[in-house]
Amino acid sequence: MAKKSKELSEEDKVTEAPKKGTKGKKIVAEQTLVTDSLEEAAPQEVLDPPIVDAVQDEVVKDEVEQADSSSILLDIIPEGDESIVEEEQVPIDLSGLSKVELLDLLKEKLSHGISAKLDKIVNELKAAFEELFLKEREEALQQFLGEGGVADDFSFRGTEVDKAFNALFNDFRHQLSSIRKEAERQKEKNLQAKTELLNKLRDLVAGEETTLSMAALKAIQETWKTIGPVPLAQSKNLWASFNALMDRFYDNRSIYFELKELDRKKNLQSKLELCEKAEALRGVEDLKEAIRMLNELHEEFKHLGPVPREEQEQVWVRFKAASDVIYDRRKEFFDGQKDVVKKNLAEKEELILKLTPFGQYKGDRIKDWNTKTKEILEIQKVWEKIGAIPKESGKEINKAFWSLFKQFFHNKNLFFKELDDVRASNQKKAEELITQAQELQANTNWQATANQLVKLQQEWKMLGPTPEKNRDSLYKRFKEACDNFFENRRNSTKDSNIEFDGNLTKKQEIITQIIELTKKGEGLEESKLNSLVSEFNAIGFVPRKNIKEIQVKFKDAVDAYLEKLGGKGGDKDDFLFRLNLNRLQADPNSVKTLNKKEHGIRKQITDLENSITLWRNNLDFFAASKTADKLREQFDVKIQKAEEEIDKLKKKLTILKEF
Repeated sequence: MAKKSKELSEEDKVTEAPKKGTKGKKIVAEQTLVTDSLEEAAPQEVLDPPIVDAVQDEVVKDEVEQADSSSILLDIIPEGDESIVEEEQVPIDLSGLSKVELLDLLKEKLSHGISAKLDKIVNELKAAFEELFLKEREEALQQFLGEGGVADDFSFRGTEVDKAFNALFNDFRHQLSSIRKEAERQKEKNLQAKTELLNKLRDLVAGEETTLSMAALKAIQETWKTIGPVPLAQSKNLWASFNALMDRFYDNRSIYFELKELDRKKNLQSKLELCEKAEALRGVEDLKEAIRMLNELHEEFKHLGPVPREEQEQVWVRFKAASDVIYDRRKEFFDGQKDVVKKNLAEKEELILKLTPFGQYKGDRIKDWNTKTKEILEIQKVWEKIGAIPKESGKEINKAFWSLFKQFFHNKNLFFKELDDVRASNQKKAEELITQAQELQANTNWQATANQLVKLQQEWKMLGPTPEKNRDSLYKRFKEACDNFFENRRNSTKDSNIEFDGNLTKKQEIITQIIELTKKGEGLEESKLNSLVSEFNAIGFVPRKNIKEIQVKFKDAVDAYLEKLGGKGGDKDDFLFRLNLNRLQADPNSVKTLNKKEHGIRKQITDLENSITLWRNNLDFFAASKTADKLREQFDVKIQKAEEEIDKLKKKLTILKEF
């Protein structure tokens, strides 16, 4: 066939206005096909040649049918999507997983290779991991603050699991970025390759027809199909140009129309095989795997090209019916999840109601705050174990829960901040007392300086709590300054040693007096013993080497006196308790010791009261019988003894308040 001298370029023909007659109809059909399908339509749908001009109208009908067939398939596909059915990832419930489990899951996901489809699940794993990391950091911070730390001094280092997870995640991001960059470079190469094919196709269309023309066209067509995607900006125009040139080729070369029918029959056979494969997917138990395989079948079905017109509708209906079986399974799965997420929503709403009082909690004791903290953290653990909730409710529910959670810890931080301010103020006072004691430790005006140091020691007792991390060091410095002075005074002169020896003799005399009174066993009175104890305590220091010895002898003498005194002289336990408090009061750190003793007594009272309540509740369940009466008597005895012990402990608290 001779080459036409006056005709439009192939690309221009796409936008040329349709002309009269069948040729104009053909162009309209071709333009519709190019516009509607772009690269989504299979190339075969527009590559079949017409027979001759005598059957041109039939060719036009066939081409329109091809376009309609494509539109049937595209009805269920988002426009511009490169896959027939987008693979829907079955959601993974990450709640309740530990950091180690999240790391293992990330390793498992990446063990099959890096791909863009992993981006979403990897980011979800990262978000879940970060949430656990931040919780650990918050808990560590609260523990640090609870131990007396300052927020500015807090430092939190991640574990080896944190480092391993972040390294694996960063490596994934790096490799994925490289893959995407390589994909973009490949698209540019594909663009160049397709552009070269267009040039070959132009030469083929413009050249004279030979027996090799059809083979050359098929080769170009097959090569075109094997080349991957190109940049989106050039995709539409590139496909339009290719489609226009193919249409032009078949317009000029109509002698191979019989091949079109053979291709249609071949396509029919292939599509029937695809229908059988799709129908077999109903036996695949793994829903995710079934959806993946169905996607591949849809992609292959899309590119097979047209089938005979009379078989077209029937084939598509069969293929769609097989696909709907899988879609129904997927719908059933997600419908089943709706009941689960609704149940999870109800459980989380109950936890929010349980958490509401914590948002307004105001405590004034560290122990109370620590107890409440344990309770709220237990609620948090329950919250984290609950699975997914409806997406539309997620933001509101999470905001309500975490607002109350954060408000509690905000109030707790305010409490400890105020406590830190008090401790800091007390530390400042302690530093001033230490400075004064250090200035006096080298003074040789023994009596006056001793009086001043005793006064400083009394002021030290009145100090409130100081920062826990500095408490021991502050006391050590203060005690060291006091000890230095008194040690210097002991070693200063012979007279001082004589004074200490005299004090030792006086204390020994009092001990001897107590022992003799005990042996006689007559005229023993508590007031007499109190007088002797006060006299003993009023005597000054004794030589250092005799301190422990004289204290042991004094205690043994008092214990023996009290033992002999028995019930005549009042409450022996109260007396011993007062005596013990007198000894403790001489300690510069007595405030802390007395507070600790008070807390211990209060705890004993609380435990006994709880036991009494439990025993009384148990009494209500005893039936009227001899055995039950005996049990009642036993419990009554227990209750009576416990009440007596509570009275004794309360009396000790009263005595403790006097010091």
